[in-house]
Amino acid sequence: MSDAPPSQSTLPDRLAPPALVQLVESLLFVAGEPVTLVQLAKALELPVGAVGAAVDALEAECQGRGVRVQRDGEQMQLVSAPASARAVARFLGVQASGRLSPAALEVLAIIAYRQPLTRAQVDAIRGVDSSGTLRVLLTRDLVSEAGRRETVGRPILYATTSIFLQQFGLTSLTELPPMEIPHNGE
Repeated sequence: MSDAPPSQSTLPDRLAPPALVQLVESLLFVAGEPVTLVQLAKALELPVGAVGAAVDALEAECQGRGVRVQRDGEQMQLVSAPASARAVARFLGVQASGRLSPAALEVLAIIAYRQPLTRAQVDAIRGVDSSGTLRVLLTRDLVSEAGRRETVGRPILYATTSIFLQQFGLTSLTELPPMEIPHNGE
């Protein structure tokens, strides 16, 4: 006897397969990290368009609930609703020592609005060295390396992460409030 679960084709008729939206929600729930539409479609053995429509439907269903579909470029994941942040933080025992310094918030804002940027570009905008602050943001996984600039020395480009979106209760960068960042770093 095999330990493998029965395929959908061998399930008894009384156990109808779950709706596509439910399957997408289940996969996003267990993924533990952002996934792409292509990954979901491959796992479900369905066309990307059909899975995309199911993700859109799930996103609409999640409005007003305790979870949301968070998108970051081509990737998406299931996250807690921004309105639940305080309760979730208390539940998880997050301490106030997890706050970011004003310098870290400044660097994070510069990167969020102008990404991808090199450290030198951030330094030019701020007028001070940002290497220590960038290390803190990298350690907290709020920013990550997003490639290298095609110039002499090929400096590292930095961009925000999906953790940044979660921490600030955003589902995408388009939700950032309008702000003018000087272009001194170019």
